[in-house]
Amino acid sequence: MTGEMLSPTDIKILQILQRDASISNVALAEKVGMSPSPCLRRVKQLEASGVIRQTVALLDRRKLGLGVLATIQVRLQRHTEEGAEDFAKAMNDLSEILSCWAMTGRQDFLLMALARDIESFGDFVTHRLLSMPNVRDVQSSLVLKEYKNQTAIPVKISG
Repeated sequence: MTGEMLSPTDIKILQILQRDASISNVALAEKVGMSPSPCLRRVKQLEASGVIRQTVALLDRRKLGLGVLATIQVRLQRHTEEGAEDFAKAMNDLSEILSCWAMTGRQDFLLMALARDIESFGDFVTHRLLSMPNVRDVQSSLVLKEYKNQTAIPVKISG
């Protein structure tokens, strides 16, 4: 199922679920103008097709004591496919890393990381990230203020 194959009802379902995935099927069906059984079938089809990848709870990092949000640009020493894959796999094992993207340009990877405070962030970069094999150097930037941080993907009805 691709974006072109989504019906207007599918799009409405996705828009609502991205705002509140805890909504009951009955309430969802009511909002999209369907009865509950066909609505649930639609949601299950969207899940089976992979359009809905997973359902999660979004947490407030500050209330969990994670005051530092940072981006980290990483350059590798050796630019081989195996070296890049090994680095990417290692990022999955680091709880501090929220996101890891392979990039074009001067940097090989861009990471989004969390830490309790500046000191723990410094320890993470110095003792864990820089000590990894194949890491040439890193450059980090601390987030001073969040103006927009959303997870919803814009899905719109054509026309």
